[in-house]
Amino acid sequence: MIKNQWYLVLDAKEVKKNKLVGVTRLSEKLVFWRDENNEVNCIFDKCCHRGASLSAGKVVGNHVQCPFHGFLYDSKGRVINIPANGKQTLIPENFKVNSYIVKEAYGFIWLWYSEDKDNIPEIPFFEDLKNGFTYGGFSESWPVHYTRAIENQLDVVHLPFVHKTTIGADNRTLVNGPVVKWKDNLMTFYVNNDRDNGAIPLKPDEIKDYEKLFSLQFQMPNIWQNRISDQVRIFAGFAPIDDGNTRIYLRFYQSFMKVPILKELINSSSNIFNRIILHQDRKVVLTQLPIKSEFKINENLIQGDLPIIEFRKKRDQLR
Repeated sequence: MIKNQWYLVLDAKEVKKNKLVGVTRLSEKLVFWRDENNEVNCIFDKCCHRGASLSAGKVVGNHVQCPFHGFLYDSKGRVINIPANGKQTLIPENFKVNSYIVKEAYGFIWLWYSEDKDNIPEIPFFEDLKNGFTYGGFSESWPVHYTRAIENQLDVVHLPFVHKTTIGADNRTLVNGPVVKWKDNLMTFYVNNDRDNGAIPLKPDEIKDYEKLFSLQFQMPNIWQNRISDQVRIFAGFAPIDDGNTRIYLRFYQSFMKVPILKELINSSSNIFNRIILHQDRKVVLTQLPIKSEFKINENLIQGDLPIIEFRKKRDQLR
């Protein structure tokens, strides 16, 4: 995992008031809960006393109570009460578990993956999705490393083959470019695919007025959007569970329908088509080896793979 990054880890609706949520993220067993101010907290899901799962316990005010012997933990992972020792007994400093800084924003829960608790940047999110859009979505787990799931969405070559009955039905197999641009940790890639009429694909620097082309974006470390139009976007967050599993959060964002009942209907019904597209991808991605991608692995990449190459380079730079 890349340190010093905000990772999307959960849908905000998954963390309910007065309920503990135990999940594995970034290969660590974690427990999330909301305190009395509705703020989300996160500590390791293992009691420092006898190793019981804290997520099997309960929320007591702003704290988590272990189900085994009633040890009470605060949001920093410190034990603040050991019932068997009485309220007045001092608690040694080693009675604690690790914690993470987490925040709720844009309908998701984000985890700051770092030892640095002071110099924390803003949560990176697509600026144009912050206002004016409503959405519908779903999530599902894939038995793949999160890098493979991400690279599938950076792949501009696969559409006429994986999605030949849906979004790739126009048979645009020839890949010009693509053009890839970075702004800090935000990648924008511009797509200019065409039918193969015998021409040689254009190099990225041969494509003029690329800003006018259809484009997609990827924000490090784990969110992506398909900029279908000014009023329609497809969003995906790739929450790393462990080295072999990823939770994908897919959303359909739209701003063209604002009538309450109709917009909910449109947002909800979008899940049907998006799930079909995602499952077409899934059939192939699950077959890829090795399960985790790296900059240098036994693959022979082509010009059309430039967004994937750039993603791998950026991961190596940030690690």
